[in-house]
This record gives sequence, C-alpha cells and structure tokens, in this order.
Amino acid sequence: MGLLDDKVVLVNGGTLGVGAAVARAAVREGAVVAVTGRRAEPGEALVAELAADGGKAMFVRADLADAEQAKASVAEVVDAYGRIDCLVNSAGLTSRGTLLDTTPELFDQHIAINLKAPFFAMQAAVSDMVARKAPGTIVNIITSSAHGGQPFLAPYVSAKAGLIGLTRNAAHAHRWDRIRINGLNIGWTATEGEDATQKTFHGAADDWREQAAAKLPMGKLGQPDEIADFVVFLLSERSGVVTGSVIDWDQNVLGGLD
Repeated sequence: MGLLDDKVVLVNGGTLGVGAAVARAAVREGAVVAVTGRRAEPGEALVAELAADGGKAMFVRADLADAEQAKASVAEVVDAYGRIDCLVNSAGLTSRGTLLDTTPELFDQHIAINLKAPFFAMQAAVSDMVARKAPGTIVNIITSSAHGGQPFLAPYVSAKAGLIGLTRNAAHAHRWDRIRINGLNIGWTATEGEDATQKTFHGAADDWREQAAAKLPMGKLGQPDEIADFVVFLLSERSGVVTGSVIDWDQNVLGGLD
C-alpha cells in the first residue's frame, strides 16, 4: 500500500524479534530503514536481506545502554539521509528480578535500556523534526506487564511503566509540532529473545511455545509480523491524528475477571 513511501524510519533494537519485523514491514511499505543493535552480525544480515528484496536499509551499531549512543544512532541516520521521519523504540531488557532480590545494578540496567535509551533517542529525533518544522511519528514498544506484571518483573515493570508516562508526556508536549507519539503494550510474544529468556530463567523446554499457546485464548502467542503491521499503521498517516495513546496489544483484557 505504500503507507511509508519515502519515509526515513529508525528502528532502535531492530536486528531481531519485533524490531526486525517492523523493519521488514516498513521496507515493504516504501520506507528507507535504519536498524540499531549491539552485534554487527544480525544487523548486517538483516540489512542484506532487505537489500536483496529491493529495500534500502542501513545498520547502525549501538549499545543503547549508553544514552550517548542512543542519541548518536539518530544523528547517524540524519547524516546519512538528511532527516528522520519515524522512530520506533523496540529495544528491551527482560532479565528477571523481584522487589526483594533486585540489585541496584540490575535496576539501573533496566532503566538504561527500557527508559533512558528511548528518552534520549526521542530527544534527538524530535529535535531534528522541530528544527525542520516537519511532522513525524514515534512508536514505543512497551509491554502489557507495565500494568503490574509478575513479581519477577519488578525492575522491568518499573522502567516500562515510566516509558508509558514518557510517551504521553512527550506526545502532549509536541502535538502542536505535528509530532505524533504513541505506545504499544504488547503481550507474550514469540521472539528469539523470549525463547532465550524462557530457557535461561524458567528452564523451559524446546516446545514451550506450543505449551504456552495451548493455554492462551487465541491459541497462539503474539506474532512479531502482526505487531509490525500495527506499528507501521501507527507510523503512517492512515492513523490520522492519534497521539498520546498507549494501546494494549494483547489477548488478556485489563480488569477482566473469571
């Protein structure tokens, strides 16, 4: 449909999982895409894949735990393409910790990746948009766990709940600049990162996806490509004037009780 024709899109944390799916969907819709990640191998492989399909993409190596690198990722895109039109903050740290066993170091790691990096990437992107007096769109990938979550997600929930507040605050602040900022609270999703998390922290078997899906209302976990299509819609003009919305993209209904 060409929903993102000629748009320059940066997907932070875009080399695997939901971020990579967003990059693929954005290219299909006509965007020029940049993806960031800590490791060059998956990033360069994704860029090569997109190029082979006729897309235009670049990889920016960045450790988003460093706020300066988060800002620099935007600067590299602006240097390469002259502007940034859309930003997706998809990077996430999901290591486990409860209120009682989380160390200050673990807490700081979650804040750095799940809140601080999006804050400063948004700062850099919005600065470019405002300087050009141009509209833009931002989507933050958050989590349905930000409503409360499991006890073993204490630092993760703390940081992601902060990202909900940031999303709404920034959307309000920049609505007159025609910069729309929205968030997506995704539920349990079948990604490479989730596979590693389940096996590392919960001793899950290789068929954990099938076991989990059988217990869910829709009979499947969230799918990265489906999430990506929704993100592209939010980035595009087809989502109209919507800003400051944090949408629950999940099959569990907040407040619903059996």
